[in-house]
Amino acid sequence: MSSTELPSVPATTALPKVAPVRVADGEQLRSVGLPGITLSVRSRPPAREGLPPALYVHGLGGSSQNWSALMQQLEGVVDGEAIDLPGFGDSPPPDDGDYSVTGHARAVIRFLDAAGRGPVHLFGNSLGGAVTTRVAALRPDLVRTLTLVSPALPEIRVQRTAVPTALLALPGVTALFTRFTKEWSAEERVRGVMALCYGDPGRVTPEGFRNAVEEMERRLQLPYFWDALTRSARGVVNAYTLGGQHGLWRQAERVLAPTLLVYGGRDQLVGFRMAQRAARAFRDSRLLTLPDAGHVAMMEYPDTVARAFCELLGEAGELVGGFPAGKPASVAGPATPDGGGPLVDDGEAAAESAGS
Repeated sequence: MSSTELPSVPATTALPKVAPVRVADGEQLRSVGLPGITLSVRSRPPAREGLPPALYVHGLGGSSQNWSALMQQLEGVVDGEAIDLPGFGDSPPPDDGDYSVTGHARAVIRFLDAAGRGPVHLFGNSLGGAVTTRVAALRPDLVRTLTLVSPALPEIRVQRTAVPTALLALPGVTALFTRFTKEWSAEERVRGVMALCYGDPGRVTPEGFRNAVEEMERRLQLPYFWDALTRSARGVVNAYTLGGQHGLWRQAERVLAPTLLVYGGRDQLVGFRMAQRAARAFRDSRLLTLPDAGHVAMMEYPDTVARAFCELLGEAGELVGGFPAGKPASVAGPATPDGGGPLVDDGEAAAESAGS
């Protein structure tokens, strides 16, 4: 390990006292101990008993809070839980220090096996999209449907705006970045993250911004924050280089579950052009494109994503609850594996629906 690289911080390290993680009205937070990992689980009681289970998996640098808006939209449709991946949110680092995509997928599988709630409707964003793709390919018995929001699947030509994030995977870069930004306030950091992740940061409410600043202040006090971020970024880059049956695109082709793909036209981290390739790779896919959305469409347009998910359930014969109020989402699909299915970009209507 390079002398300029942050050392791994094991879960057993005594952690400083930090502010508690925010729990929105109607949500519950609990800790689940499993072999080698402890996961923080955010849940929202379903509107009624008997709804099918769902699990939400966040992206790089995110947490279960990223799913709060969508969870609320779907509380009458699924019995939802969102986990903090090891080292993120309120979950401590894994005992083995494994932050690879496979390591995170193993944590998700371990949680689902222990909970006995599967098969579930599985959601993933960014890194969580890569993780849940691997879970769905390796353990189809655990997945009813798969919903991917800007999944981090390999790109040959990475967008210029995504390069700084990818550089965190290089030895020494994180140490240099932390020194360079040590005087940045939590507010400045949050504005930078929102400018990168949102299609229109102006959609964030003042309350939402304050909550994000509070969470940023909490994370910066954690001794393993940068280590978890760096090693997870490295895990994504390493996953991009894998070929053969372990390659993410090859695993996408093996997914049997009906799949909803959501891509934002203003995404600065995952290329919008990858939407077409993803629709061809996943054998039973539907595509929702939102031209004005960025990297976190489930936070920017939760109502539209919720309705698209309900349409997926309706087509799969899985819809138990009713549709959320509002216009239907504009979903192209299903797409055929050879790319011959309808992939019409009707995102203008979807964006109009999102603003209603």
